[in-house]
Amino acid sequence: MLSSQEEFIEVYGARAHNLKNISLKIPRNKFVVITGLSGSGKSSLAFDTIYAEGQRRYIETFSAYARQFLGNLERPEVDQIRGLSPVISIEQKTVNKNPRSTVGTITEVYDFFRLLYARGADAFSAETGEKMVKYSQEQIVNTIIEKYEGQKLLLLAPVVKGRKGNYKELLLNVRKKGFLKARIDGEIVDLVEIPLLDRFKIHDIEVVIDRIIPNAEDSKRIIQSCQTAFSMGKGMLMVQALDDDEPIYFSKNLMCPTTGTSYEDPEPNTFSFNSPYGACQNCNGLGLVNEVDINKVIPDNTLSIRQGGITPLGPFKENWIYKQIEAILESSDLKNITELPNVIEQEDKLDAKKNERERLGSVNLRADEETEKYKVTINKMEQDREDLVSAISKLRSSINDLNQKGRERLVVAFEKVNRKFNDVYTKLFNGGSAKLE
Repeated sequence: MLSSQEEFIEVYGARAHNLKNISLKIPRNKFVVITGLSGSGKSSLAFDTIYAEGQRRYIETFSAYARQFLGNLERPEVDQIRGLSPVISIEQKTVNKNPRSTVGTITEVYDFFRLLYARGADAFSAETGEKMVKYSQEQIVNTIIEKYEGQKLLLLAPVVKGRKGNYKELLLNVRKKGFLKARIDGEIVDLVEIPLLDRFKIHDIEVVIDRIIPNAEDSKRIIQSCQTAFSMGKGMLMVQALDDDEPIYFSKNLMCPTTGTSYEDPEPNTFSFNSPYGACQNCNGLGLVNEVDINKVIPDNTLSIRQGGITPLGPFKENWIYKQIEAILESSDLKNITELPNVIEQEDKLDAKKNERERLGSVNLRADEETEKYKVTINKMEQDREDLVSAISKLRSSINDLNQKGRERLVVAFEKVNRKFNDVYTKLFNGGSAKLE
């Protein structure tokens, strides 16, 4: 905290360039502007005196080894300056009209702030406001043993969190890796038969990595299970006690301890509005969003387009843009003399019809896909029938070569198989069901 005597920057005997032994006090923590005629010494006071002395004092704090690379700065022509802190100077030049250029980016102070936020700041959850945590593998194993010793636990790897889909292929791949159980929407299910999930509902899926009663002797097994869970869960691990409904989440990355939401470690570009990793998605880091105000474009909606209802275009003229508007209106069976509310209403109706056509088109497309699948199935059955008839013909010719007694027995068996096949085929194609015994 500065004392009352240090609330000013006090300059005594400034003599740089056009300054003639000037002494003054400049209040601290205020926005101060130095004005005057050209050549009166504004820049000499600000840059060649105050800034030069502040820079010189700052460099003197460096070690002798560092100063040898920077060189020595001469003391400005001034008797004394009090209350001066390290200073920043922005070069006098034409104003940069780039919206991404600020005082922070020009002076490069912004780079140090981004580094500070990325490496030295504490992260808090956007969902609960709690301080986010980050565990090492050793801490996770010790916490599991200390907190759940003697309890029956499930170690799970979250693979799907709050997403839609049936995830049949995912569950098949999990089963191929040797995992036979999963926790789907809070319930433990067996993966011997892959469950059918509603593709239009949101699901949470965790793979059961291990079922264990933790103790110090099983630390090696717990470590291996945690490594497997982190590998499948992309750095996330969930612990579920069988006598507790609320699971506990662990992560090698920053994580909300309540919701289990995990984030990548922040980097300096996470805090940069000039980087796609840190810029706002709505304004792209500019801080402004340009939108069309329909009330300013059409202030009086009782007018038609010909009467000048679209203000930026003005009254009707025989030019290219009005010809384009006429062509658009004609395609919708409208005219220039139609009042704008009716035009907008007609446009909404056309959009609704278009959406309905797209919806029906997608429904018809799915129906066509199902029909094609059915046709493929029927064709395959026809081909199987032809193959069986061919095999029966070959069997008939082989029967003729057998002796009389064996031939009679084979004929009886053949007739029985032939009747059974015909019954099954008839029931299938007549919409019934059949079972071949």
